[in-house]
Amino acid sequence: MAYELPPLPYDYAALEPFIDEATMKLHHDKHHQAYVTNLNGAIEKHPELGSKSPEELVKNLASIPEDIRKVVQNHGGGHVNHTLFWEIMKPQGGGAPTGDIAAQITADFGSFEDFKKQFNEAATKQFGSGWGWLVFDGGKLKIVTTANQDSPLSQGLYPILGNDVWEHAYYLKYQNKRPDYLAAWWNVVNWDEINKRFATAKK
Repeated sequence: MAYELPPLPYDYAALEPFIDEATMKLHHDKHHQAYVTNLNGAIEKHPELGSKSPEELVKNLASIPEDIRKVVQNHGGGHVNHTLFWEIMKPQGGGAPTGDIAAQITADFGSFEDFKKQFNEAATKQFGSGWGWLVFDGGKLKIVTTANQDSPLSQGLYPILGNDVWEHAYYLKYQNKRPDYLAAWWNVVNWDEINKRFATAKK
């Protein structure tokens, strides 16, 4: 069974003015599609892996045959990371968090503003391409970053929230001003979806 590019849950222009339509088209239709295409190409060499979900593949990289392991790490990770990314954003999103995640953020970071500041700093400092993540580990929320398309799943961590800091995610609109993109991104965050992911993480 070939993996497929999931449709965007909203229109390309729906996240304007914070994320522009041109970036969304390029990011979803070209970049994410390339990860799916290359992952399918790798799995064709080992069809027995085709029954596994992309999440299962990146969670168990050590069990992936060596000849395709790096491709699965990069492109399987890219597929998983971007699928999450589209889901945790929405039009008219943003604002302060609600529900269980709001209480946990306050407990672990002091306030939403403090959390946002720490998250943006970590994501700004991620050298080159990569991601900033919020994970739940040992009963606490933690901010981690990964290089390239590495997924926290590969480290035994379940990502609740993630922001893509590859230049393809922001360069058309924000050029080299990654901090401006990170600041704007909070206006499209989908706290309902993040609460669902937090509930899964706690299990």
